[in-house]
Formats: sequence, structure tokens, C-alpha cells
Amino acid sequence: MAAWTAHDIPEQSGRTAVVTGANSGIGYVTARELARRGARTVLACRSEERGNAAVGRLLSEVPGAHAEFRALDLGDLASVRRFADEFDSAHLDLLINNAGVMALPYRRTADGFETQFGVNHLGHYALTGLLLPRLMEAPGARVVTVSSGLHALADIDIGDLSSERHYRRWVAYARSKTANLLFTHELARRLAATGADTVAAAAHPGYASTNLQSAGPRMEGRRGVERFMELGNRFVAQSAAAGALPTLYAATAPGVRPDAFIGPGPLGWRGAPTRSWRAKRTRNDVAGERLWAASEGLTGVRYEGLKST
Repeated sequence: MAAWTAHDIPEQSGRTAVVTGANSGIGYVTARELARRGARTVLACRSEERGNAAVGRLLSEVPGAHAEFRALDLGDLASVRRFADEFDSAHLDLLINNAGVMALPYRRTADGFETQFGVNHLGHYALTGLLLPRLMEAPGARVVTVSSGLHALADIDIGDLSSERHYRRWVAYARSKTANLLFTHELARRLAATGADTVAAAAHPGYASTNLQSAGPRMEGRRGVERFMELGNRFVAQSAAAGALPTLYAATAPGVRPDAFIGPGPLGWRGAPTRSWRAKRTRNDVAGERLWAASEGLTGVRYEGLKST
């Protein structure tokens, strides 16, 4: 497992994959490598311009690949529903919940949720639920949700999910990443209770060089912080290609167990994919059930055909 690389991805011909936030960074690498192994890959991105540019780049790097752009704004539940309604495949083999935002100034989504919680968790909760019937039609399908080692910084606050009482950008980010892991845990439990062979797993990239770190400072014009993040990406972080490996492992490697959390090892910030440490609270059944119920109420998305625990 320690030596696992993109060359070890099994053949994916005949499979369909959706990768959110695939226009850059680890999402783009994930989509490219799945397409390289033969999957029909849907790059689900908010920006049509950047999404189509990413498809063009992918096709230039992997001639003959089957890749396409579909519009998806995870900060707008109407867009999430439209994406699911217009998805034209009867089955879906891989759903990679990769898109995310990090440490932004306080903003709200189109539906009024704090942006980090709304995009990183609620948008993916809704998307997964709406696509779940197609996932369950595909033998051995997987849902991989990208979390972060920074989930360790904060637990969710079930009474203030949108951080309305007090907002601290890094705490809100950590809470959204804890939510990703609790969601994966509860989804895995419900799939098992239903008898489905769909695997819900999670991954994190460690410290990978992407646009994520500098987006927040850029929005506020904090050039010094933005420059600091850029230097960290250049001299400390591993590449986006290396950061995508835990996601690709969780999505394709044989024997990945439900509720697994895969990250770079051995220290959790760079290296080959391996099982990753996670806070014990991210496997708490009661917390998972409470977050699930809250997410269902906030989004209006019920997981049809899935037994509750």
C-alpha cells in the first residue's frame, strides 16, 4: 500500500465517474487519472469557462479520453438538483465529492447557509442523495468524500451549523471537514443496514499545492497572507498529483472498506496513500444521526431506498 501510485489504478473502462470541483488541483488530477484508465468522467464545476478549459486540457493530456463538463454550483441547491435531474447515465460507479472552499471571509450560499458548511458539506450531502439511486444500480460503486486533516481542530456545533453566533474562518473550515467525515460514517452505516454493496469512504490530500489556500486572502485583498500561502505551496506542500493519490486510492483500490479514511503517510501531510488517523468523534453514531437529520431538514433531500439506522 505504501508504494501505491496512479499506475496502480485498476482499469476503469465501462465505468462512469463524477468529480466535483474538477477544473483544477486534486479534482482535476483525479478526473484525468480516472479518464486515463478508461472511465467516462464528468467534470462537475461551477464555472463553465474553467470547466470547459479543464476538459480541453485533459483531452490534450489523455487523447481519446471520454471526459465532459457539466455545470454544478454546490452553493446553490437548485443547481445541485438540476445537475442530478439532467444526469444522463442510468448508473454511476464513482462519485468523488472533491470540491471545497477554505477559510473564506463570512459569506452565505444562495440558500442562506454559511459558505464553507454549505458548499463543503450540504451541497455534497444533497448531490449524493439525489444520485444515490444510480450509484446503487452499479455493482461496487463508491462515494469518496474529500475531508482534511484539519478536521481535528473543531467539532461541529449542531446548534449553530451556519456559524451565526460567532464566525472564525478556520474553525468553520474544520467543522465542515468534520461534517464530511461524520457524513461518510453515517452513509456507510445506512448503506450497510440496507444491504447495498456501495462503499462510502473518505480521503484527504495532506498539504497539497492547490488554489484552495490562497482563495480566502485573495477575496479580502490580503496580499501578504496570499503570498505566504503561495510560498508554502511552493516550498513545503506536495504536488496536486501527489495530493490526489489518497482520493484515487479510496475510489479504485481493491479492498477499501466502508468508512475508511485514506491520506498521505506516514505523518499525514505528504507521502503515499495509507490509512489515516481521524478524531474519534467522527465515528460517533449519535453525532452522525443528528447531522444527517439536520442536513435532510436544511436541504430537503431524503435518501430514497436507504434504511435509517
